[in-house]
Amino acid sequence: MSREILGIHHVTAIAGDPQRNLDFYTGVLGLRLVKLTVNYDDPQTYHFYYGDAHGTPGTILTFFPWPRAKKGRQGHGQVTVTAFSVPEPSLEFWARRLSEQGIEFEGPYGRFQEQVMAFSDPDGLRLELVAGPALSSEKRELAGPIPIEYAIQGFHSATLTEEGYERTASLLTETLGFRLVQQDGNRFRYAVRSGEPSTIVDVVCSPDSASGGMGSGVVHHIAWRTPDDPQQGEWHSEIARQGYNVSPIMDRKYFHSIYFREPGGVLFEIATDHPGFAVDELAVSLGTRLVLPDWLETRRSQIEARLPPLRIPKVDAARSA
Repeated sequence: MSREILGIHHVTAIAGDPQRNLDFYTGVLGLRLVKLTVNYDDPQTYHFYYGDAHGTPGTILTFFPWPRAKKGRQGHGQVTVTAFSVPEPSLEFWARRLSEQGIEFEGPYGRFQEQVMAFSDPDGLRLELVAGPALSSEKRELAGPIPIEYAIQGFHSATLTEEGYERTASLLTETLGFRLVQQDGNRFRYAVRSGEPSTIVDVVCSPDSASGGMGSGVVHHIAWRTPDDPQQGEWHSEIARQGYNVSPIMDRKYFHSIYFREPGGVLFEIATDHPGFAVDELAVSLGTRLVLPDWLETRRSQIEARLPPLRIPKVDAARSA
């Protein structure tokens, strides 16, 4: 197969208060704000992108923060947990840090031979830290307040909760190139490539759970990585050939995207690795100012007047991991 899925590209969720979201992900979790822009479909709303120092695909968690958003309902047909990878000895550090911030957590506990710590962000979005080997062969740069030996390294995995798992599993394995690597009861773990962090997705079959409802504290969609535009074009043709309602290829400035719903109802995106977040800012200044696409630049003063004011965190120097 000439087309390839490389793992998770990004996860996009809905938040409430923008400043609270920004303070939590940069201040508490130590992620870098790599892009401060707006929702292209609703320019009166921010779009925050968090990640490592350069916004490497596989590290990017994004939010649409709507201050008056109603509370979402987590359930089947959603990404119900977003898990980050942290170095193996760091969970004790994170237990202390979360406790000091007044954040309740569960664990550490074991899952698939790994140690996991679970908690929620201020809007109720479910998060996990999964301990594993520190980055070595694929080095990334981190930027933030957390000491490098404890810092979040990017995604570990995402959990899809489904009313039934078979058709979702078929899409993952027969079309997108995942393989079943482990199972524990109603939890099925799939991975692409060698199964390293950011290439993993867990599918939990939960027929008795309620269906999810969109709102703050809920994931809007998950995006899978593909290397380039030609491969994305092939993915578009293949997804359409299989009878899914797939969007046209959309220019998101920092990547190109197609969208479709998998059989269980989760919104899937396939996004290109390029061009990346440095197309309109220097790497050292990513996320330090509001950036608009060319077609919205003429409306900058109007847009800025309607957006809530923000205290943007100072960027710490990048450090090699």
